[in-house]
Amino acid sequence: MRITGFEVFLLGLPADDPLGCEPANPNGKRPTVLLLFKTDAGLEGIGFTFLGAGISRALKVAVEEMAALCVGFDVSQHDEIITKIIAAAGGSGPAGIFTLALAAIDIALWDLRGKISEQPLWRLLGAKGSPVPTYASGALMRELDTDSIVRSCGRLVQARYSQVKMQLALPGEHRPDVEIDRIRKVREILGDDIELMCDINQRWSVQQAIEMGVLLAEFNLSWLEDPTPHDDLKEQAKALAALPMPVATGEYIYGLNGFRQLLDVAAPDFVMIDPFRAGGITPWLNIAKLADTYGKRVVSHLAPEIQLHLIAAIPNGYTVEYMPWSCAMFKDVPWPKSGYLELGNGHGLGLEPDRSAIARFMLS
Repeated sequence: MRITGFEVFLLGLPADDPLGCEPANPNGKRPTVLLLFKTDAGLEGIGFTFLGAGISRALKVAVEEMAALCVGFDVSQHDEIITKIIAAAGGSGPAGIFTLALAAIDIALWDLRGKISEQPLWRLLGAKGSPVPTYASGALMRELDTDSIVRSCGRLVQARYSQVKMQLALPGEHRPDVEIDRIRKVREILGDDIELMCDINQRWSVQQAIEMGVLLAEFNLSWLEDPTPHDDLKEQAKALAALPMPVATGEYIYGLNGFRQLLDVAAPDFVMIDPFRAGGITPWLNIAKLADTYGKRVVSHLAPEIQLHLIAAIPNGYTVEYMPWSCAMFKDVPWPKSGYLELGNGHGLGLEPDRSAIARFMLS
């Protein structure tokens, strides 16, 4: 089966919050690049990628240029396609827009592989089909006021999530007392039986992280996420050694070599993999395998429609981040039920583009 053409769309997906119903930026847009490969058998391969910045048009162009290099190849020539793209890119990789664009290509090729074999991706990758744990993410954002956080948190409890993530490192002056008051209210609503994670998004210094770790110890966090800047591994290692709770990092890292350095110097308790910065499903799987050799569990970042297949298929998969930022461009997506995601039987990724939504969200 040969690739005969493609479509690439730049979409401004709504920055809503269907989980907690308290959006931090209700009028905002999330720029997302959607790729649809066409084949001579009539099958369509779906890939997408995400940058979330003002240079998303450049990302769209990069995906278009790479997709054009794929036309004429047989879908089975996955490795040859990626090799050709890397060669054509010259010295522009391995990080940044090059890797983000390559991710869309690799994801679409995996989607086609599943469709050709008439299997869902999770089965193609060897998963057994059991439901996958997932956690509510993106509902308890730092930009929200406390009343909004309390309302949102109550809705997550009503929806029977067993794992929930919030953000700290609040805007403005660093105020440990305000931070602790906020997480205390969240923990009181969740109770002791719901797992709580906390994302800092690299906003603390090492000293702040260590000091806050002591204060946060009483809240029984499943992990503290990205407490310090990811690109200073030696300093990050100091924080990890001093923190009294598990730590998750990795979402900001590009490619396999970046994770090898992370695991050698500042290995976290949970390795978090972003499928776009990883470069697609192929490197994602290689990163997860590397993490397993270090005895580390893997958690996902973004794109739950893709990541539930991957977390289900690896022996060290722990949970899927359910942050439904990309769901609006598909007709049906997996939706959490009592803290789990069911593995569907649709071929490949099991997704179908919603053409009316694509037309509605398309950016010029």
